[in-house]
Amino acid sequence: MTVTAEGPLPADPYDVVIVGAGVVGCAIARELARRPRLRVALVEAQDDIGQGTSKANTAILHTGFDAVPGSLEARLVREGARLLAAYAAESGIPVDPVGALLVAWDEEQLAALPGLAEKAERNEYRAARLLGPVELHEKEPHLGPGALGALHVPGESVICPWTTPLAYATQAVRHGVHLHLNSPVRKVSRRDGTHTLVTGRGTLRARRLVNAAGLHADTLDRRIGHDDFTVTPRRGQLIVFDTLARDLVRHILLPVPTALGKGVLVAPTVYGNVLLGPTAEDLDDKRATESTADGLTALRTQGARILPALLDEEITAVYAGLRAATEHEDYRITAHPDDGYVTVGGIRSTGLTASLAIAAHVTTLLADETGLDLGPTRTLEPVRMRAPRPHADRIAADRIAVDPEYGTLVCHCEHVSRGDIRDALAGPIPPRTLDGLRRRTRARAGRCQGTYCGPAVQALLAEAPPKRALPGKATGA
Repeated sequence: MTVTAEGPLPADPYDVVIVGAGVVGCAIARELARRPRLRVALVEAQDDIGQGTSKANTAILHTGFDAVPGSLEARLVREGARLLAAYAAESGIPVDPVGALLVAWDEEQLAALPGLAEKAERNEYRAARLLGPVELHEKEPHLGPGALGALHVPGESVICPWTTPLAYATQAVRHGVHLHLNSPVRKVSRRDGTHTLVTGRGTLRARRLVNAAGLHADTLDRRIGHDDFTVTPRRGQLIVFDTLARDLVRHILLPVPTALGKGVLVAPTVYGNVLLGPTAEDLDDKRATESTADGLTALRTQGARILPALLDEEITAVYAGLRAATEHEDYRITAHPDDGYVTVGGIRSTGLTASLAIAAHVTTLLADETGLDLGPTRTLEPVRMRAPRPHADRIAADRIAVDPEYGTLVCHCEHVSRGDIRDALAGPIPPRTLDGLRRRTRARAGRCQGTYCGPAVQALLAEAPPKRALPGKATGA
């Protein structure tokens, strides 16, 4: 296994370098790991995988019912949903098939629901059905007054957005992909069929290049000599309510979508919290991930209409993420055969769902369009992620009997033990920061947000061995 975050980079050229270790980049790395003859690297500007859009989304496993029929996104979301559902079951990624209700609050929205049902049919999703106000309120008794009807989409689910890219990257690294962190790409050139990437840690060379740089995909695209799209960062602010609010909502509550996106929703999470958001603010700054008073006020106003009782519940956290919106409705996945290059741009909120299908599509483009000889295919050894679990699963007697460290709680809000933290720190891709440790274990993610457990968690992180690829029993978070 090779995971590096400092020191020199390898001098020998790779067959493929993937820039960007978000959920899509990690999925592509995993797919290419199925080809044992290829030498592959995954390059990330930050100190962990999944640090950009992938860590700050609404965590929905979409059916693609409302995608633009016939678009590349529609096909890849449809295929990706099936692939990811199976992969999650195999790998231990938490999924909760709660279903969704697309709620109409006025006559115009109500009139739009039959068209959305028809769009679902065109997208090969045939389980959606229209509900009247009585049945809607039977399904969601805490829904605010005034809802006129809904489109029920039972196939929508919620999933863990952090464990998914970590599973992909873990599997890739275990099968020979090199992961280079802290390596922002600053310059790209190509000569004699080889790309030279100047990064913050030195130079890498690649015969084929995949641009999965998310918010910065347009910048990298232009450095390579193309101008296919422009990324406008679209900020989505969200509010996370305490687990005591979970009984207020049974489904993902979606608004009728607009041109800016799917709008503000209320949704449970796989960890028992309730999300309210996101906003949709087009910005110029690709680093503007702060929450704002105006944004949070707007969310509370809309939440009061959707689920009034939610506003009486405790808020655990607020966060904001940036989506890679472009001027195009569809994904911008394009092969440039003369350059030995594939760009993967404009992957918005559906990228988590579509990730495995995007990876397969990109691999096909590398072979068919750029002439990459993929060689033979192998079956990857499965990973079984120790993803954060509901409290009852974390203090199981059989785990404690095997190792008492699992019975010593560090984070009481989320029931995270010393054993859980130890396993994460000894994993193939260990965290380097408190935030990275939280994404793997949920330590400091509960009601107190680290007020009580913070010093103990910090001490365990400081005691960890140097952050490099470490063998061991843990296969993830």
